[in-house]
Amino acid sequence: MRIAYITPYKGPVLMERRPSLRNLSLSNKVKIELVSHALRAGGHDVEIISQGEVDRYEYKYYRGFQEPKGFHPEIPIHYASSLPIRFVNGIWSKWRTVRLFQALHRRSPFDLVIIFNMKSGHIGCACHAARRLRVPVILEYEDDSFVDILGRSAGGFKARHHRKACLRTLQLISGGIAVSPHLLSQFRPELPRLLLRGVVGGDISGTNGPMGEGRKNWILYSGTHTETNGIAQLIQGYGRLRKAGWELHITGHGEKTEEFKKLAEPISGIVFHGLVSRKELVSLLRSARFCVNPQRSSQIPGNVFPFKIIEYLAAGAHVVSTPLGGVEKEIERGVSYMPDNEPETIAAALDLAIQGRMWENNAAEYICGTYGPEAVAKSLRALLEQVMARAA
Repeated sequence: MRIAYITPYKGPVLMERRPSLRNLSLSNKVKIELVSHALRAGGHDVEIISQGEVDRYEYKYYRGFQEPKGFHPEIPIHYASSLPIRFVNGIWSKWRTVRLFQALHRRSPFDLVIIFNMKSGHIGCACHAARRLRVPVILEYEDDSFVDILGRSAGGFKARHHRKACLRTLQLISGGIAVSPHLLSQFRPELPRLLLRGVVGGDISGTNGPMGEGRKNWILYSGTHTETNGIAQLIQGYGRLRKAGWELHITGHGEKTEEFKKLAEPISGIVFHGLVSRKELVSLLRSARFCVNPQRSSQIPGNVFPFKIIEYLAAGAHVVSTPLGGVEKEIERGVSYMPDNEPETIAAALDLAIQGRMWENNAAEYICGTYGPEAVAKSLRALLEQVMARAA
């Protein structure tokens, strides 16, 4: 089958040509690549279509283009043009993404469309595919479209209009992939569906080794530097921990990076790595005893499930996290929970985990067996077969 994979993907040349570092999600980038590889392993042709979003408003036109430095020679990546002017940006991006999808479909028709979350451009392509082209659409659902990460519903005309568009999209789709049972519950009950909390790359699966071997007294955070991810509270909590011989390592980048670095200046033992290569990240994951997810607790447990949790666990680290919603008991083995992300709570949770030698408890075997490349390729193949059978 030919599959159009409509995502917020950002490759290396896009980041050179367009300002897009502030809203860059490396976890989304990695997951899109791994899912694409899994679809290719199932014998499908995949083309990625991205809005190529710019992270600020400016009076400048960015032409659409095809990524010259793709992650796979047979998976082309197409970017729509961008006109990041206030009140124009969203409409332009949606229109041009749909036009790009239409042009690629005319050149060589798609048999299936997968949209990654429900951004306006993704919704536009899904509606065109389902209503005009009669092509089945699968929604890969990562973040709740009806509430924010804290479980709050936004007000205002624009937010209400988008929620209505999301509801219409949920009625149009032919199948669903989601990271939590809560998000799966938003699909129509008769639809084929798949719980896919993450995808473990071959560079991590099967390579973690014994828990005590090669591990250092490191606490690792990996992710985008935003306020809701709890990095400021993590830095303050680490400052209260006062455990000799332990270090806090922080990777990633975002709009709050410089603010977090200033906050960390008086505290010894904190290392900022910035944006690291995949190889460097895997090395850090395999070196740390603990990985931490200090994001704010949501009022709706399960409305998000960070992809990094799966990578943390697959690498053999023990995870200290705010609540994740209901997860499998096999995953629970590798996770210690803290009720909130207040600095004193984080300090107490880390202290308890260190004293209890919780790094000896991990879920690597289950995670790699369930979300490794072969297992995911098999699960996706079964889902696609069900979707296409219903469409026929």
